[in-house]
Amino acid sequence: MAREVTAVAAELRESFGKGAARKLRVLGKIPAVIYGHGTEPVHVSLPAHRIALLLRRANMLLELDIAGAKQLVLVKDVQKDPVKAIIEHIDLVVVRKGEKVQVEVQVHMSGESFPGTIADFDTKTLLLEVEATDIPENVTVSIEGLEDGAQIHAKDVPLPSGATLISDEDALVVYIHTPRGEDEEEAETEVITAGTPAATPAA
Repeated sequence: MAREVTAVAAELRESFGKGAARKLRVLGKIPAVIYGHGTEPVHVSLPAHRIALLLRRANMLLELDIAGAKQLVLVKDVQKDPVKAIIEHIDLVVVRKGEKVQVEVQVHMSGESFPGTIADFDTKTLLLEVEATDIPENVTVSIEGLEDGAQIHAKDVPLPSGATLISDEDALVVYIHTPRGEDEEEAETEVITAGTPAATPAA
């Protein structure tokens, strides 16, 4: 399922630097810059609360309203305060309908592997090339009935129509294994202990 384009009102900004950014955040806004297609960077501010909610999903496609002009952009990078986890700045890249972009897309699993086994991710995202206005929310791979030792590689993951895999096709995505029981771990510990030479008392 492709993402919907979300409309967001943006305001042009002319003040820059850390002080100006702090003032914007106090007013409930986030500084951002728009670039791409050989155009000069455009500095804007965005509504902080709404953007924070939207950015819970990756690869957000936004239609900005900048003083009445519409601009389609893709969220490229989000900078956060490492302690407070507050969004400090956002990089947006200009996109056009029909244009191809490369994005990291999450991989989901469906179904259940063979009883007694566990399915784990080795890679949780794949790099895909897709149309900017048709970015999938995720791709899904079935693990139904897979037994111990089974592996799913990037080339095995079904992709939506029009998407091209950019990641290494042999990259391991999901592997199926049987968890080690406590008895096995205790037995291994006993074997290691038994093979360890006893300490010689000091003279």
